Amino acid sequence: MITVKLLPGYNAEKPLKKASHAALKCYQAESPRWGKIIDVEGRVFKTGHHTTLEHTSFTFDIEGIAVGDITFGMHLVNPFYNSDQRSGRFCAKMFLEPNFEEIEKYVHSFWPEIGKNKLREILNYVKRGVGIYHQNIQKATERVGKFILSERPFAKEGYIRQNSPKIAQEQMRMFIPIIFPTGFDFTIDLIMLVSMYQSAWSPSTKYVLRQMVERVLRKFPELGFMFDSNLESQWKNKIPSEDSVKIKYKPRLKILDIFGAEDFVLPISKIMHPVDLLHFLPEMMDNSTGGIRTEIEISTATMGQDQRHRTIGRSEPKFTGSFYLPPILKEMRLKKEALELMKNWIIISKGIPETLAMILAPYGAMVTYKKRGSFNAIAHEQGKRLCWCAQEEIYHLGRLFRLAIGAKGRKYKKLLQIFEPPCYKTGKCAEGGRYCGRDVKIRKGGDYFPERRI
Repeated sequence: MITVKLLPGYNAEKPLKKASHAALKCYQAESPRWGKIIDVEGRVFKTGHHTTLEHTSFTFDIEGIAVGDITFGMHLVNPFYNSDQRSGRFCAKMFLEPNFEEIEKYVHSFWPEIGKNKLREILNYVKRGVGIYHQNIQKATERVGKFILSERPFAKEGYIRQNSPKIAQEQMRMFIPIIFPTGFDFTIDLIMLVSMYQSAWSPSTKYVLRQMVERVLRKFPELGFMFDSNLESQWKNKIPSEDSVKIKYKPRLKILDIFGAEDFVLPISKIMHPVDLLHFLPEMMDNSTGGIRTEIEISTATMGQDQRHRTIGRSEPKFTGSFYLPPILKEMRLKKEALELMKNWIIISKGIPETLAMILAPYGAMVTYKKRGSFNAIAHEQGKRLCWCAQEEIYHLGRLFRLAIGAKGRKYKKLLQIFEPPCYKTGKCAEGGRYCGRDVKIRKGGDYFPERRI
């Protein structure tokens, strides 16, 4: 089951002291005396002067939450957080040693109305996806090793040995349902905790937020007035129909609008790596008023990665009925298994709450949504998406973005330069010991942005 811990490291001073000091700083001509506490509830909280509550932050260690309850829950809407989630690419035990009893307990705890027969169907579906993964992961690992040799001529033996299992797992996980448990460290400030508590929409995310609030109130019971109510939101993602199920081998991207390009300022490499200064330098401010709107279709796996860039605005995601079959899975002819798993998910979703159905989706289930980002936000987002250390699907999404900009003509030629990995500009890998082994020399004359299999 889900466990929530409040980690040490938050400021031990009482939040009401900090909020009072901040409020008085605004209200009076002299710097206020530290320790004086005003009526925070009446003068600050109920009046909406909530910036004063942002001086207190908390970090939570959360374990046992479903991947889907992060992607379609904790990370979905609110951009004002910091989060580090266990990697579905690097942590092999996530899928090799599944705990089906924990998954059964998860469903039973948060959706107790699910009967025994339906619960058995759900578990059989989960086991089916895991079975496809287990039956093919070794073969996929071997294929990856061969493709590394053919696509990355300077990859060393140690790199191949270390990364073949990770890349195979990255692609094979498309068959794993996102109800699989994971963990993450999550940092938010006080008013964000209040806002997330009031707006949580699924039984499992409501539970997590209640646990977070309880941990805070144990330390600071005087904050109880902030958590008196919530909105009882009932959001869920509509499950597609069986007729809509199909296979796609690439993500999709469409440019909807480019605005303010005449004021675009091309950033230089040293202000983007290793520390990104785009949102901090006055000379880059014009890039915050122009930007690009797009519409994309990607797997749920890659949606989780796409959420990492929180300066990008996103619309509500919708399942399309498509299943993303990455290159290795296509080579292994796993299309039939993918189609059957998608239909299995849709069938078992009938007659169960949609909040449960959406986190039973396989990683490969595709979603579509619109995005809007300033040029600074997009430059930050795309800075390493065309690096070959990036995952295959996110690379191809970046490649499609670059091609779509290029197709707009010479007017937007300068914009293409924000769709370049550091090695394209400098000839040197910015990843140090993680150098992928690609031939950097071809940047001067060859196709530096080809389709990849791995």
